[in-house]
Amino acid sequence: MTDSIWGTKDVTSAKGKADENFPVGSFLIAPRLRPYVHTYYNFARVADDMVDTTELTPAEKIARLKGMAGVIRGEMTAPQRADAQTAVKLREVLLQTGVPLETATDLLEAFCMDAEKTRYDSWDELIHYCQYSANPVGRFLLLLHGEAEETLAPSDALCSALQIVNHLQDAAGDLKVLDRCYVPRPWLEEEGVCVDDLRLVRSKPGVRRVFDRMLDGVDALNRKARILPLLVRDRRMRLEAAVIVELCHILTARLRRQDPLLERVALTKADGAKALFRALRYFPAAG
Repeated sequence: MTDSIWGTKDVTSAKGKADENFPVGSFLIAPRLRPYVHTYYNFARVADDMVDTTELTPAEKIARLKGMAGVIRGEMTAPQRADAQTAVKLREVLLQTGVPLETATDLLEAFCMDAEKTRYDSWDELIHYCQYSANPVGRFLLLLHGEAEETLAPSDALCSALQIVNHLQDAAGDLKVLDRCYVPRPWLEEEGVCVDDLRLVRSKPGVRRVFDRMLDGVDALNRKARILPLLVRDRRMRLEAAVIVELCHILTARLRRQDPLLERVALTKADGAKALFRALRYFPAAG
């Protein structure tokens, strides 16, 4: 039974921190907590690779993802393989730190969605997806640092904003490689365009208007997220949160000016320095 769930092919991550827009276990995180963050990141990366591979069927992907969730909850054992053991290691971290198991199992729910769902028919559907695909990451970091419940709502807004700007960055690639589109179809139809127009080398005016409409939603999320650094008590985590808030604002503004179908719209090292400089205003307060 276990072998039928996990299969025989090992899935490992082909990506690393260099592939991410935003800091992952950066130097701002306290050294004693970085190993926990890296364990969580590796678990998420392996699960992400699993759902994006073309070597497994959707049913096989979901079986493995549910197997990983079972390991996290302590309901089953995992074989001695690198991909399966990421769940074993993360369960140990969650039990040791007291961070809820749902910060891992919710991520797996999102990956199960990705295994089957390739189109989105409303903004609400997209936000629901972000609730599972992005928000658990912020919750893991905050709860790992012992932060209060009042930080979670602005963190959710920030993580959803980050997820959606990533969808906009990768709109063409996701469609080409995975046949997956997170742009709400009815919004495209209202502008007289369609999903296949995202395959073009530059955005049609209607596509651009849909992108801007999505960025309007991101702006609203960013406004809710702006309060997050003021609520975080741990000084290093507060600075980390402030940097990410600033980077999200910078990237959102850049996506307004540049066409993600024409070019890769990305952050630069200068953006990181600018965000850190802006975030330093949150650091002097006692933590």
